[in-house]
Amino acid sequence: QVQLVESGGGLVQPGGSLRLSCAASEFTFSFYRMSWYRQVSGKERELVAGISSAGGSTNYVDSVKGRFTISRDNAKNTVYLQMNSLKPEDTAIYYCNAYIGGVAYWGQGTQVTVSS
Repeated sequence: QVQLVESGGGLVQPGGSLRLSCAASEFTFSFYRMSWYRQVSGKERELVAGISSAGGSTNYVDSVKGRFTISRDNAKNTVYLQMNSLKPEDTAIYYCNAYIGGVAYWGQGTQVTVSS
């Protein structure tokens, strides 16, 4: 059973930083593209960033470009999201995602709250 476990969320002041981690297991992590999504209550889940299987290609939603960095460590089966210059509008639950065999797998999510 594919498992994705996020960690690293919390409360941070505007302008602060957080690093999210997603530990993956029960599949060959290095074979698959990984993504981070976020969701605010009452809104659709939004793709924040994605990274190719080897880490050589990344993409970001426009609102986080220049502030967030997605990376991965295939030896540790972990994908990261470094979030800098956080804004109140970044407040959301952040989810790790993998598409495997046409099926979308999600972690349980980690709450990020940006507030003074």
